[in-house]
Amino acid sequence: MPETHTYHVVVNHEEQYSVWAADRPLPLGWSREGTSGTREECLAHIAAVWTDMRPRSVRQVQE
Repeated sequence: MPETHTYHVVVNHEEQYSVWAADRPLPLGWSREGTSGTREECLAHIAAVWTDMRPRSVRQVQE
């Protein structure tokens, strides 16, 4: 049976990504990244764009 739930890709201030159910309020500190779809579509998008798993603050110190 195909999935019928819609999800959003969300991102926090450290540029970490997650998938969030569209019918739930966003947790504090997270905002919509702009991508929506099935859970699998959102996870595929995250895999394509989140290539450096280090939090933003760690990347800035190490660069």
